[in-house]
Amino acid sequence: MNPSPTLLQRGLALWQRLTQALDLAQPAAALAARVYLAQAFFLAGLTKVRDWETTILLFTEEYRVPLLSPQLAAISGTAGELVLPVLLLLGLAGRFAALGLSVVNVVAVISLAEIAPAALQQHITWGVLLAALAIYGLGKWSLDCAWLHPRLDRARARGMALN
Repeated sequence: MNPSPTLLQRGLALWQRLTQALDLAQPAAALAARVYLAQAFFLAGLTKVRDWETTILLFTEEYRVPLLSPQLAAISGTAGELVLPVLLLLGLAGRFAALGLSVVNVVAVISLAEIAPAALQQHITWGVLLAALAIYGLGKWSLDCAWLHPRLDRARARGMALN
């Protein structure tokens, strides 16, 4: 005769099912973060390209990017906003893309003399999401996981066999 499960046992079983469901949601959550971030940064890059004269003017008059001329800062920032989001979205060199966009994000915040609290909060949100992707990876639904990591693992295994 089996005794009925205790309240603690039922609670632990429920918790285990919940954590398993959350684990299954990780790839979708990482993809959602990648889509959100890629769209935000890519659209910012497109805005800069559409009106390059205004972009140069903004980098000359309003944005104070340390160590770079306004022209170089505009080119670098725009290139980062156009290339890195595509890599992030695809999940190719994803941690590199997340770290690169983190630099773009931080430079955007420090280069503005004044930033509205809502805009600062948005940059903080982007920074936290980018940090999570850089630290935890881009998830199973990425080219890094599906294509790059298996090749690196095979290359590492061949290299170890040669030693």
